[in-house]
Amino acid sequence: MSSDTRDRILDALEEMLLDQGLTKVTLENVAAKAGVSKGGLLYHFNTKDAMIAAMVRRLGERSDEQRALAGEGGTSVAQWYLQPPASISDKETALYRSTLAVLRSVDGNPGEIHQAVTEVMRLWDEGLRAEISDPVTAEIVRLVGDGIYLGALLDLPPVDSDLHQRVVERLLGPDHVK
Repeated sequence: MSSDTRDRILDALEEMLLDQGLTKVTLENVAAKAGVSKGGLLYHFNTKDAMIAAMVRRLGERSDEQRALAGEGGTSVAQWYLQPPASISDKETALYRSTLAVLRSVDGNPGEIHQAVTEVMRLWDEGLRAEISDPVTAEIVRLVGDGIYLGALLDLPPVDSDLHQRVVERLLGPDHVK
């Protein structure tokens, strides 16, 4: 089976997570939504956890692509990580909401999904640490960025744009603020 089928399965999984929540996600339901047999789904993902872990990894790949595009436009990894909620697209928000639903299902239990989330977060962390020489500052940027995304996902009131800019300037220096 092709990677198109694999992507259709992961697209169906994301859509189900967003529309119906994790409780409705079964191998059978995802296969039906993707228009493949259960055997076809099992060819790509032998368990529900393997399928969800693949979705998490794909989310990480998409984020890396977005970060690379931002970099081509002159945006640093840290700037990308600290972008204001208004610049987070609806599609990106939907993907992160899918991931939050997955994280709720993991609930600290080790396994394939937890490993995938850890891998993705580690890659983002490595990107920040490669760019920011001080590990404490890199960690603060990561934590602030995580808070920005969480606030956007929960539809919390956005931080005033001038204050947001001052926070970024304080963390990264005036040369990093556009």
